[in-house]
Amino acid sequence: MASLGGMIETEEEFDLKVDSPWVVIVWNDPVNLMNYVTFVLQQLFGYSKEKATTLMLQIHNEGKAVVSSGSKFESERNVNKLHAYGLWATMQQDK
Repeated sequence: MASLGGMIETEEEFDLKVDSPWVVIVWNDPVNLMNYVTFVLQQLFGYSKEKATTLMLQIHNEGKAVVSSGSKFESERNVNKLHAYGLWATMQQDK
């Protein structure tokens, strides 16, 4: 059994938490143009123009959008790629 924050969890519960998918979030910024964000999402994730535009509008209007999910390693790699394109991106473990 593992103890996290004073709570005792079974090994099964702990394994489920560790294996939970991670999400990559792109945040709105005052620098990048909307068509550039759409372009980057198409290039990095292979999204159609329509899907990339929908995500870009969510970023613009709501301040952020989840653009991908996967393992911790994949999410770290995607965040680094987004940073290389000049976008503000973070990742977090999905709940």
